[in-house]
Amino acid sequence: MTTNDDAVDVSRSGFLGAPLDPASADRLAGAGLRYRSVPVDDPASFDPWVQVVARGFQDGERSAEQLAAIRERSAYRRVTGVYDGSAPDPDAPVATIASWIGELAVPGGVGIPSCAISAVTVAPTHRRRGIARAMLEGELRVAAASGAPAAMLTVSESTLYGRYGFASAASAAAWRIDVKRAAWTGPVPAGRVDFISRERLREHIPALHDSVRLGTPGEIDVPAGHWDTLAGTRPDAKDAGEVRAVQYADTSGTVRGLALYRVSENHDDHTKATVDVVYLLAADDDAYAALWRFFVELDLVGEVRARELSVDEPLWWMISDQRAATVTVSDHQYVRILDVPAALAARRYGAAGRLVLDVEDSLGFADGRFVLEVDADGSARATRTTDAAPDAISLSLGIRELAAVYLGGVSVVTLARAGLIAASDPVAAARMFGWHRTPRLSFWY
Repeated sequence: MTTNDDAVDVSRSGFLGAPLDPASADRLAGAGLRYRSVPVDDPASFDPWVQVVARGFQDGERSAEQLAAIRERSAYRRVTGVYDGSAPDPDAPVATIASWIGELAVPGGVGIPSCAISAVTVAPTHRRRGIARAMLEGELRVAAASGAPAAMLTVSESTLYGRYGFASAASAAAWRIDVKRAAWTGPVPAGRVDFISRERLREHIPALHDSVRLGTPGEIDVPAGHWDTLAGTRPDAKDAGEVRAVQYADTSGTVRGLALYRVSENHDDHTKATVDVVYLLAADDDAYAALWRFFVELDLVGEVRARELSVDEPLWWMISDQRAATVTVSDHQYVRILDVPAALAARRYGAAGRLVLDVEDSLGFADGRFVLEVDADGSARATRTTDAAPDAISLSLGIRELAAVYLGGVSVVTLARAGLIAASDPVAAARMFGWHRTPRLSFWY
């Protein structure tokens, strides 16, 4: 597994300090609004921005302690707000967005720098004024200028981002397991599972995640603040004591798996508590089996729930009754290609071949014709061209469809049958873009 650290560092530093997009600033100024950067280290500017984000996601007002903790953990983010000088509180933005350059895992155990976007809100008092479009297009233009070949986000409203070229490239599965029916039939590893403190888990989880994340397309490097939120180790964490932590260590004593969970008591039947698996990280098959066995065999539990799992979890084949599990699949990790040759050349492919892609992009980042040549080992070269290339497989598609197939989680055949892709040989193209590891992202950002 490989990563291009130099490219990521250059993109991060250039992106974080880049000026605001002038086209978006002009568009918003025409609507009587001001588009400006928000310094994370300035409480007078940043704290109102945070409160507006919380309100936008229907959350409660942040306390002084929470605001201080958020400031401390937000230096990696590019923070932007849109302001209405005529509003009763002109210091509070009417729209927000945050972004940073993260590393997106793509097929082949490779990471590419990608613009991660979050905290997108527009006040209901200022909708339908083109504010969201100005912010998102502005971030994409800055990301492209900084050299990021892709952008990514997780979304609350799934219908909003297709217009900007994003598509769901890694779906997520939510599980509900009736453990009274689901006896464990999977392996029983020789290592051991033990309870640990949340602080110990927080200490070990970043390195363990970094050791395996590039093997799963769709995963990204996790900002430190996210681990503190998951583990409840932030000083402002609410109900942190309800979160419990366990680890799996192999026979040599090496920690190979970590998990966080909560228990909700059933006051009507004390043998049927509900367990919510907050996060489970397994570096190998033994850790995976041992941790899931721990949850399936917990005493006094009626149901185990987990979210942001893969759509093809091995767990499905490790319980005695598959009907004991209710699995719901939804969109999760969205991707947007900004530089087609760079993105296509970065990943590995499932089959050799030569492909000509005619890509349509209404925002202009990725319009054009491109040649993709894949060798027998799955490595690739991609270039822009104007040639017809009659000897190659032809593929005509929009930038959304390219994003959907990019991580290997959606088949070219599926989108061709849906009328979204025109291909001279969709089966051969599907073999090329296919990958043996289903894409997944294990958290929200």
